[in-house]
Amino acid sequence: MLKIGIIGGSGLDDPDILLEPKEVEVDTEYGKPSSSLMAGKIGGVETVILARHGRNHQYSPGQVNNRANIMALKKIGVSHIIATTACGSLRAEIDRGHLVILDQFIDFTRFRKNTFFDSFVGGVHHTTMARPFDEELRGTLFDTGLALGLNLHPKGCVVTIEGPRFSTVAESQMFRLWGADVINMSTAPEAMLANEAEIPYAAVAMSTDYDCWKLDEQPVTWDEIIAVFQQNADNVKKLLVKVIEQFQ
Repeated sequence: MLKIGIIGGSGLDDPDILLEPKEVEVDTEYGKPSSSLMAGKIGGVETVILARHGRNHQYSPGQVNNRANIMALKKIGVSHIIATTACGSLRAEIDRGHLVILDQFIDFTRFRKNTFFDSFVGGVHHTTMARPFDEELRGTLFDTGLALGLNLHPKGCVVTIEGPRFSTVAESQMFRLWGADVINMSTAPEAMLANEAEIPYAAVAMSTDYDCWKLDEQPVTWDEIIAVFQQNADNVKKLLVKVIEQFQ
């Protein structure tokens, strides 16, 4: 059965985009997800929203129980996942407020549970991860964003850092040399687990700042990120709604 899961980053977990939302509690063998699930419909399509950092943004990036989040969506029958995330831009052409349809990630986290296969007692599992973001979902997101007239980029590599601190200048410049286009603190473990769970996954990243590599700019602050988010959150919500409506 078709059911879309939205994993909402900061400010992008708004249940008001759902018709007749209802709260659903789901428990998993990995514990409880970051929030209860809000289930409803968008354009007749069953849709479930999960707040990645909790309803009150109470969980830091390293505290997010990614395994419980993905497993809760799988248990409730989600067939596809669209994630949203804030990110810092590592490229001059990706300006504040621009959206990036991610196609690759670099995992620079260190301490997170990022697999369902801690043990091979039940069999060997090495999940293919060459193309971690679903191509069909990515294409629909990009084409729909173009039709809406949004400023968006068809692809981009995100480097996910441990956080919660921001990068040093040296780190930011290193990530650019590695080929990363944007930087955040959430996508890599989430994408890895969605692939292990065999759920098609795509992510829309909103650029809020230039990290700290751009020396003619002041280093990013959380207040600046929130300001850009509030100015552009409606664009992401419109994109999500229009994409999900096409699943009818």
